[in-house]
Amino acid sequence: MERILKDSRVLVTGGAGFIGSNLVESLLNSGNSVVCLDNFSTAKRENLKEFISNTDFKLIEGDIRNYDDCLKAVENIDIVFHEAALGSVPRSIKDPITSTDVNIGGFVKILFAAKESGVKRFIYAASSSTYGDHPDLPKVEDKTGSPLSPYAITKYVDELFACNFAQTYGIDVIGLRYFNVFGRRQDPDGAYAAVIPKFMKMLMKHEVPLINGDGSVSRDFTYIDNVVQANHLASVVHNKAALNQVYNVAHGERTSLNQLFFLIRKLAAGFDVDILTIEPTYGPARVGDIPHSFASIEKAKKLLDYSPTFNVEDGLKEAVKWYWENL
Repeated sequence: MERILKDSRVLVTGGAGFIGSNLVESLLNSGNSVVCLDNFSTAKRENLKEFISNTDFKLIEGDIRNYDDCLKAVENIDIVFHEAALGSVPRSIKDPITSTDVNIGGFVKILFAAKESGVKRFIYAASSSTYGDHPDLPKVEDKTGSPLSPYAITKYVDELFACNFAQTYGIDVIGLRYFNVFGRRQDPDGAYAAVIPKFMKMLMKHEVPLINGDGSVSRDFTYIDNVVQANHLASVVHNKAALNQVYNVAHGERTSLNQLFFLIRKLAAGFDVDILTIEPTYGPARVGDIPHSFASIEKAKKLLDYSPTFNVEDGLKEAVKWYWENL
């Protein structure tokens, strides 16, 4: 039986973003009343165009750094899905002040507002960057190293605050450590665009993509539908042992940047055969990046009944088709 959230009043912070808008769509489709809080600093209004006329959807244009906005957003809410954050390791290295202000200050404000308003459960986007320099593969939730970037530090501190709030105030919290999520609505533009949409757009324009390092860096690339599933499961789980925990959300497979590029190229060539002639170039490795990321998803399987439905290739097939039709 599919375990999804139904007939609840929910808030999605960052609901106009890539992950947030996909979560909003799924929650509306399963019969929930959804409030979206977003300041549109990195998100696109067009991500919400399908929902604006839905009577079960409400948009609050505000900022998680503003406590009054947080209080307004959590009013009469059962469950919060906290997706709002300032992502990107390079961005946090360039501007650690703003990343800290949003990712820690904003996190504490929305979490405290949720507690004050009697929200039943707070589910938040954690990050695989928390594993830092810990060498073990696959990554297991209780074994983390030293964070390698300001962004990673902020996401680790969020986990500490969540744990403390659960112990101090009794609010149910669940953290989902996302591993390199990709899929429809992920923005290919901007200085901090993720690698998959960036590769895709460049190939479509017959431009030569740049790979940071020698291409051996590997990630556990995770299709958006797997992430949406994990959020639903975290919202409906009743086993007390599953609460106040953090979970890896991934597929549990390792793909190098070289493998990723050639797989995207092969799939994109199904729409334009000339793309097969494009070869990547290579540049310096990015500061603050971990060399390899590969998740154990056993804990999420056991306690949340998580079962990802898309591997990397199947997810890329969907993503490439979406980009071809929408860019």
